[in-house]
Amino acid sequence: MQPKEAIHVADLFSIRGKVALVTGGSRGIGLMIARGFLEAGAKVYISSRKKDVCDDVAKQLSEVGECISLPADVSNAAGCAGLAQEVASREQRLHILVNNAGAAWGGTLAEYPESGFDKVIDTNLKSVFFLTRELLPLLDKAATPADPARVINIGSIDGIKVPFTENFAYGPSKAAVHHMTRDLAVKLAGRNITVNAIAPGPFESHMTKWMLENFQESLEKQCPLRRIGCPSDMAGVAIYLSSRAGAYVNGVVIPVDGGICIT
Repeated sequence: MQPKEAIHVADLFSIRGKVALVTGGSRGIGLMIARGFLEAGAKVYISSRKKDVCDDVAKQLSEVGECISLPADVSNAAGCAGLAQEVASREQRLHILVNNAGAAWGGTLAEYPESGFDKVIDTNLKSVFFLTRELLPLLDKAATPADPARVINIGSIDGIKVPFTENFAYGPSKAAVHHMTRDLAVKLAGRNITVNAIAPGPFESHMTKWMLENFQESLEKQCPLRRIGCPSDMAGVAIYLSSRAGAYVNGVVIPVDGGICIT
């Protein structure tokens, strides 16, 4: 049955008044999305492990819009539950969840440690499942047939193609995020919750610092658009997926990489 709610085309990309949570929101991709949401009129909670950093970034972002710091470690189920409880103590509903918190671990094939593998899987994959599950009551309350609640998982083009760096857990963790996105999209659609993933290519962040310092020129040559991503590229696709314009998009993985993964 089609939604009966009509919307003017000028409002298609509006997220004004929505409430969002962005994990890993104090830097990199998460910060780009959080700032974009705030500039678009949403109320944004950001979360990261380091309280001082999270608090400081939220204070800076509050000059743009309403931003609240909720420090948490989402690499374990208890941390996910605690973060969900903190959001629930402040909000009756959550319109947008961005599962962005991530980790990487570089090492040679011969020396790659189990501890590094576990850290990457726990942070990149398990957190997506457990935090989404814990926040379902708040997402349910925000969801309508015309404007579903949104879950946006941050994957990577390294989960689509084989990366050239020795980071053996990272690519598989992101490929798993992409498939979990599809799984959750099917399971939650009946509750008017859509689940999609963004697969970024190279953007400036703490995680990509070493790679860009050493390989930015070659990465730009590989990219059909001949550049790395900028904050508006990431904010734009996240706002699209969160707005009425993206209400019928579900279970997809959108590469935001200038075409690198198809070359």
